[in-house]
Amino acid sequence: MSIKIGLFGYGNIAKAAESGILQNSDMELVAVFTRRNPSDVKTVSGVPVHKKQDVLSFTDKIDVMLMCGGSATDLPKESPDMAKYFNIVDSFDTHTKVLEHFNNVDKSAKEGKKVSIISAGWDPGVFSLNRLFSEAFLPNGKGYTFWGKGVSQGHSDAVRRIDGVKQAVQYTNPSKDALKEVREGILPVFSPCEMHTRECFVVLKDGANKGLVESAIKNMPNYFKDYNTTVHFITDEEFNKNHTAMPHGGTVIRSGFTGIDNENKQIIEYSIKLNSNPEFTANILLCYARAAYRLYNAGDSGCKTVFDIAPYLLFSGTKKDIMERLI
Repeated sequence: MSIKIGLFGYGNIAKAAESGILQNSDMELVAVFTRRNPSDVKTVSGVPVHKKQDVLSFTDKIDVMLMCGGSATDLPKESPDMAKYFNIVDSFDTHTKVLEHFNNVDKSAKEGKKVSIISAGWDPGVFSLNRLFSEAFLPNGKGYTFWGKGVSQGHSDAVRRIDGVKQAVQYTNPSKDALKEVREGILPVFSPCEMHTRECFVVLKDGANKGLVESAIKNMPNYFKDYNTTVHFITDEEFNKNHTAMPHGGTVIRSGFTGIDNENKQIIEYSIKLNSNPEFTANILLCYARAAYRLYNAGDSGCKTVFDIAPYLLFSGTKKDIMERLI
C-alpha cells in the first residue's frame, strides 16, 4: 500500500519532491496545492493541481502533506494551520525560531491527533543530528558548522520577499581560514561573521530603490544582520545565465579531547556536497514523511523533530533488512 503524499506549494522543493517520489516505491503523489491559479500550473507528473483554499476536502485522501513553502513567511503560518488536519513534514530553517515553531505546530497537531515533523531538511535536520551525535561522543570539545559554498534556499526566498525585488539568489561562503583553524583542532572562537560571508545577486523591479533594497537585506534579522553581506544588482540576462543552478553543501566538525589529562585530540567531521540543494532536501522530507505515516498508524500524535525519530522509521525496508545490510 502506497503512502499518499500531498504537496502544499509548488516551488523548488515541491518540484524536487515530485521527482523524488518516483524513486520511492512505497509512495504516491496525490495532489498539489498552490496559491496561484491552478490552470496556470503544470506538474511534471500530471498530478492534479488545486487551490490551497480547497485543501480540506482532501483530509481523507492524503496520508502526509509536505509543506513546501518558505521559512520566512509561509511555514510559520501554514504548518500550524495544516497540522490540525494532516500529518505534515516541513523544512523550517530559521534556527533561532525552531522552538517557537515547534510549540505552534505541536498544539495544532495534538488538537487534530496528527503527527508533524518540522525542520527536517539537511540543516536544520541532518546536520542537527550530526551535531548531537558529535557532542554526545566528544563532551569535552567544541562544535562548528560551516555552510557552503552554495545557494541557501531560505535566505534566497527571504530576499525575494523584499519589496522591489524581482529575482534573487544568496550564496553562503565559508571562511577558508576559519575552516583550516578548526581542522587543526585548536578550538578557536569565532563570531558568525568570521565563519561565513553572504553574497546576494538581485534583479530589481522597474522603479525599485536600490538603496532601500540593499538596506533591507543587510539589516534583516535572523538572516543577514550579523554577517558580512555583499549585494550585487544585476540584469535578468546575467541572472538567468549564471545564477539558476542550486548547488550547496557544508561541514559539521567537532574537535575535542579524551584521556585523563586530555592527551588525545579527536576530530569528527561530516560533510555534504550537493549539485541540487532542493532535490536533496526533498529526499530527506520524503524519508520523514514515511516516518510520520508510520508513527501516526502506531497511534502517535504531536510535533516531532529529527531528534525524536528512530532511524529505522526513515527506511523503506524492515528492521531485519537494516540489521542484515547496514549494521
